[in-house]
Amino acid sequence: MSDIQSTSPAAVPMRWYVVHAYSGMEKAVERNLRERIDRSGMQAKFGRILVPTEEVVEMKNGKKSVTERRFFPGYVLVEMVMDDESWHLVKNTSKVTGFVGGAKNRPSPISEDEVMKIVTQMQEGTEKPRPKVEWVVGEVVRVKDGPFTDFNGAIEDVNYDKNKMRVSVTIFGRATPVELDFHQVEKV
Repeated sequence: MSDIQSTSPAAVPMRWYVVHAYSGMEKAVERNLRERIDRSGMQAKFGRILVPTEEVVEMKNGKKSVTERRFFPGYVLVEMVMDDESWHLVKNTSKVTGFVGGAKNRPSPISEDEVMKIVTQMQEGTEKPRPKVEWVVGEVVRVKDGPFTDFNGAIEDVNYDKNKMRVSVTIFGRATPVELDFHQVEKV
């Protein structure tokens, strides 16, 4: 009985493949793929399509804004059954340059673990958006707002949860730790 099942098309598992797209066109590729899959009636051969993004917080004119950032620009993850028909559908989709890895017409899939890491990173980015600017302890910054405007100092500590940092500013020849919001400083 199990021999018969293994030859039926439903027994072929879907695997994840990385598709290379024109940079900045990842969402368009996702849309185009979905439309082509629906038009060709190949829904059974395709699963999820992911554009790996995360939310980042940036300051614009003193206001916090949350934007979406692609953390693998130019790549789209597609869950699919790989055969000639599905390969051609993806390969001939507008704004797709091809598959990543493997032979020319037989790309190699990526592991479920790799996909889960990406999905986890996407979920964490939605729950707790990362700041667009990464701060490094020891980095010298310039204070651009508040009582210490125009002072330079070295970052001693960074708290991304509260969007604050402790900066060592030299006042009257003495290093003094000052707590500042991210929007109050800029990289030198």
